[in-house]
Amino acid sequence: MDAVTVKPTYSCHVMAIPYPGRGHVNPLMNFCNIIASKKPDTLITFVVTEEWLGFISSNSNSSPSNLQFGSIPNVIPSELVRNADPIGFIEAVLTKMETPFEELLDSFHQPLRPTLIVTDAFLFWAIGVGNRRNIPVASFFPMSSTVFSVFYHLDLLAQHGHFPVDLSEKGNEIVDYIPGVSPLRLLDLPSFIFSSNQYTLHRTLDLISWIPKARYLLLPSIYELESQVIKALKYKISIPVYTIGPAIPDLKLRDNSSSSSNNNELNILQWLDCQPESSVLYVSLGSHVAVSSAQIDEIAAGLCDSGVRFLWVVCDETSRLRQVCGDMGLVEPWCDQLKVLCHSSVGGFWTHCGWNSVKEGIFAGVPFLTFPIFADQLTHSKVIVEDWKIGWRMKKEVVAKTLVAREEIAGLVQKFMDLERAEVKEMRRRSRELQQVCEHAIAEGGTSEIDINAFIRDISQ
Repeated sequence: MDAVTVKPTYSCHVMAIPYPGRGHVNPLMNFCNIIASKKPDTLITFVVTEEWLGFISSNSNSSPSNLQFGSIPNVIPSELVRNADPIGFIEAVLTKMETPFEELLDSFHQPLRPTLIVTDAFLFWAIGVGNRRNIPVASFFPMSSTVFSVFYHLDLLAQHGHFPVDLSEKGNEIVDYIPGVSPLRLLDLPSFIFSSNQYTLHRTLDLISWIPKARYLLLPSIYELESQVIKALKYKISIPVYTIGPAIPDLKLRDNSSSSSNNNELNILQWLDCQPESSVLYVSLGSHVAVSSAQIDEIAAGLCDSGVRFLWVVCDETSRLRQVCGDMGLVEPWCDQLKVLCHSSVGGFWTHCGWNSVKEGIFAGVPFLTFPIFADQLTHSKVIVEDWKIGWRMKKEVVAKTLVAREEIAGLVQKFMDLERAEVKEMRRRSRELQQVCEHAIAEGGTSEIDINAFIRDISQ
């Protein structure tokens, strides 16, 4: 845990620490890359466990020279087995990481003593670490602003008789009292709010209680996509709120070149190059296996029966699924998702609705088939389908835990990828509109660019 020795030529030193999970590490890393590129006189130390350092170091060659990595010991369960005990993993993150992070922070001395901590909001203990040392802290919330507002106003659910509640009886009741959030059903709220195990909910309430003790709140969203929500939050929250999204890997990714140093990626891009424009359905249900084997089999059969070309990224059972799926589709264990989504042959995105995937799909201008599995994904699915109108639901009800049958999958995929259907044309037009909104937000003078620059000015004073 020795601090990295560097020449003291920096005006400030930011220590950033993400929650140890792919959906948390990636957006905070992307944001740190932006800050490092815009402000070369700022040193950024990105802190992860030794295991995570191994995962990401091979992909860090393109990082700016003023972004370095710091590591803490593997004091939490391995990423490879975290699904065996999700609650135990969360508890370890919240109780075991603080001390080694403090020790690493304290190993930096003047002139490299950190001047700012940027922490994942779910690591709320880092706010206490900063406050005890008089180091300002920016809290980075890795989900949508809508989900943050739901968490921030959880007390309103109880006031309106919506917590606790039996979703099987009242799931379709409407929640229309959260400031800035459009009306939604109880079934559309993050699933763990109503879980029988309240551990995650209580930790989320802890997160919310720590937000006012931070110096800044960072929301990796785009103002225009959630303007009413963000307005309401800025009115209510006492600290500065910055919308700095989309915080995705490479905002200049608009060519479809097949140049790649990775053979797997090269094969995927070459296959896409051979497909007609907007003819391929890209399918990815997240980096964690949370779909049953029976549902995977139904998806495979439905995709094959649809007659639609598809690229399916699934981390387990790749070999078996390749045999099942035959020639119409490509089944791979990994891909560069943003590069794939931006390819001209990709015409739709079947997604679990993780926030990073949602933002990348919007950036690429493709419509969505939503298949939320748990947590914030349910809310994001509702926003995609009902508010933005850029997608259809593949999975109607998550709580029921019923399988989506192959016949239903095949029929919906056929309709979704039929470019001549009037409703599909309208959905694709809306998708292109939101793509332009995203492009304008990150361009010079755009809302995200303005907020990022304002945040940099604030931390530089």
